Amino acid sequence: MGDLFDGYGSTLAPRKTVSGVPAFDEMFAAPAPAGAAATSRPAYRELYQALAKMTQEELRGRTESLASSYLAQGVTFDFAGEERPFPLDAVPRVIQYDEWSNIEKGVQQRVRALEAFLDDAYGHQHCVRDGVLPAALIASSQYFYRQAAGIHSANGVRIQVAGIDLIRDENGEMRVLEDNVRVPSGVSYVISNRRVMAQTLPELFVSMRVRPVGDYPNKLLQALRASAPPGIDDPNVVVLTPGVYNSAYFEHTLLARLMGVELVEGRDLQCVGGKVFMRTTRGPRRVDVIYRRVDDDFLDPLQFRADSMLGAPGLMLAARLGNVTIANAVGNGVADDKLLYTYVPDLIRYYLAEEPILKNVDTWRLEEPDALEEVLDRLDELVVKPVDGSGGKGLVVGPDASPAELEKLRKKLIRDPRGWIAQPVVMLSTIPTLVEDGMRPRHADLRPFAVNNGDEVWVLPGGLTRVALPEGQLVVNSSQGGGSKDTWIVGGDAPHRGDRVVQTAGGLAGLVADQASVTEAIPIIYDAQGEQSHSPQDRPLSTQEQQEQQQQGRDAQEVKRQPPVRRQPPVRRQPPVRDAAASTRQRVPESAVCKGLGRPEVGHAAQQVGHGGLQGGRADTAGAAGAVRAAGADAEVTPC
Repeated sequence: MGDLFDGYGSTLAPRKTVSGVPAFDEMFAAPAPAGAAATSRPAYRELYQALAKMTQEELRGRTESLASSYLAQGVTFDFAGEERPFPLDAVPRVIQYDEWSNIEKGVQQRVRALEAFLDDAYGHQHCVRDGVLPAALIASSQYFYRQAAGIHSANGVRIQVAGIDLIRDENGEMRVLEDNVRVPSGVSYVISNRRVMAQTLPELFVSMRVRPVGDYPNKLLQALRASAPPGIDDPNVVVLTPGVYNSAYFEHTLLARLMGVELVEGRDLQCVGGKVFMRTTRGPRRVDVIYRRVDDDFLDPLQFRADSMLGAPGLMLAARLGNVTIANAVGNGVADDKLLYTYVPDLIRYYLAEEPILKNVDTWRLEEPDALEEVLDRLDELVVKPVDGSGGKGLVVGPDASPAELEKLRKKLIRDPRGWIAQPVVMLSTIPTLVEDGMRPRHADLRPFAVNNGDEVWVLPGGLTRVALPEGQLVVNSSQGGGSKDTWIVGGDAPHRGDRVVQTAGGLAGLVADQASVTEAIPIIYDAQGEQSHSPQDRPLSTQEQQEQQQQGRDAQEVKRQPPVRRQPPVRRQPPVRDAAASTRQRVPESAVCKGLGRPEVGHAAQQVGHGGLQGGRADTAGAAGAVRAAGADAEVTPC
């Protein structure tokens, strides 16, 4: 039983706090003596016994098969201009239901408080008048948009989807690391991870009573429909994407398909008479709810960046008139501000009259002179973050920084203290992870996803566990070389989906359907696949070409639309495909129609995700591709 975990005890918790306290290991309570088997924690006991029977080669083969399947299905992210499969480790994270119940309540409480704050921030700002927040905090936030004041959805919800990042500290206590209420990303990996893991370790899903995650698309669609303008019985919901070059494009296509709604780009929308319409081959179709995956600055060129081609002129006017709902609401980023994060416990007490269930990480506000002085004296001991940063960008870990880096940081802090916060180096908990050296502890965090329909805040059971693959690394973002794990919530009563008790009949297919029933199975590919050939027109872009496009987008060059393509017959709806290779193709929203030409144009919705990744869409201009990368609202997973 010791082959797979040989050497794990000797390297348990590779880093320690300044006071010498090791990281909390999720699976093992303490390192085992050399040659002895470690004792697992109760939540992991059954998983440990099953894994310990495997060899490293067997588990590594399963892990490599998962990566091959992800790459073939387009489950990728952009890393320095290169498409890579999002690494999935075959060892899941396990959380017992009793502990999860407390986490769930804490996430719900936090979302309700942030919802109340955003309504107040874009309204009367009672929190400022009552002295809970300083007056300058809201106005000085980069993501506070006065254009969003006075815009309300029908049910009053601004945060339809939230991602609350949690870490477990060295004492085993869950703490909130940051809040994401603009457009949190990563739920597509939760669903995809669960499907392939259910095929990899099916026997454990039954015996450990793992709670399913397949309800997320249904809950999200219900929340979006609930926020539709009043008087609409059957609202038309669309997913707005920056396009195929966005690092989270796979997630956009997956969610649109699972919810059964159309995936559109800004060029597919037009605003007429204060209403939003989608161009189709059958004429304009009214749009009632836009689940946008585009940053605020690029949504409406009439209100924000005039050079944006990713949104549609007039969207904000339509929202202000109450004719369309934009989810999540424009301006939510003020609640993501890491300086505001330090006040969230006070906001919970102020708006909800409750004590926070989940604590924050201790944080210094550098705009306070005494705090700034202390941080400058201890710069080599602390973690310093920009208040508007995401994806690990701009973060400096003092103990890992060089003297030159610390001196450069010191000047930045003195010049702009409002733009930074500081925190102690928290030893994120470790989880056994299969790396080149074998099974080793790696630091991880957790992002639970919450969906708010106005009546309740529902929390996806589990969430995205992100793991830092390099040894000793504390930054878990994929852009910094991180990977992911499936997150299992186990124990408790038999899980229900709606009014139906989850069944395990039907073999492997039935199990996979119960765990994430809204998609067809993602096949696990065990045989090596040869490199797929491409025509010169749709070949993958080289690293240099993608970097050039990205730079052109950042320079905000004026981008002209491509000339109309040759006339093509309208795209007809096809019956559902059942072959695995076609399971990720995006349904076409009846194609788009060239504005003013009256003829069909094969636009974004006609582009498909094929077996070898993204196909088509290469005719877009280089500047547009760069703008898509720069404007994606999914920087939490892969920052641009």
